[in-house]
Amino acid sequence: MKLYDYYRSSASYRVRIALNLKGLSYEQVAISLLDKEQNSAAYSALNPNQLVPGFARGETTDSGAEDTAVLGQSLAIIEYLDECYPEPALLPSDPWHKAQCREIALIVACDIHPLNNLRVLNYLNSELGVNQNEKMVWYHHWLKQGFLSLESLSSRYKTQFLCTDTPSLADICLIPQLYNAKRFDFETKHYPRLLEIEQKCLALPAFQHAHPDSQ
Repeated sequence: MKLYDYYRSSASYRVRIALNLKGLSYEQVAISLLDKEQNSAAYSALNPNQLVPGFARGETTDSGAEDTAVLGQSLAIIEYLDECYPEPALLPSDPWHKAQCREIALIVACDIHPLNNLRVLNYLNSELGVNQNEKMVWYHHWLKQGFLSLESLSSRYKTQFLCTDTPSLADICLIPQLYNAKRFDFETKHYPRLLEIEQKCLALPAFQHAHPDSQ
């Protein structure tokens, strides 16, 4: 397995957590977003979306050649891993409970993260002339909207983690988003349930080894 990775990318961070929870070995290939390596011809050929992560299985085809096909969306990668390596499960088996877990994960992956990732923030500066203070107002606004929803939803569940008693896809999405929020000086004290979950997750080796500071 090969993971095209940037250490501070929250989407890459999610996949590292999932791989670690599954106990899987993988090769990391650094793609520097700051140096725009994701836009290189070589990486674009592998991942036309020009984002990280990129995930290659590293298996061989029927002809004996290496399969270089790459998946380029973190949730697609994580659900692929969960289907191929079902233990420990990252989604509940019950369809309704599974949908609830996905709901929380998608608030992060669809509602918060896309509005605050690096290429959007750079576009605000370079193309729209937004200054640094205005950019942070934008960043914090979408974090607040998303975290209020997450805090309310997660408080419905009397579980050890966000919506289950073991780490799930929801927790895998939450922890990198909290890391990014703190990097940009977002006040998180108003979300005690989320901070409680964060503390439990960061006590686990799979989360510790995936942390950007460990890369």
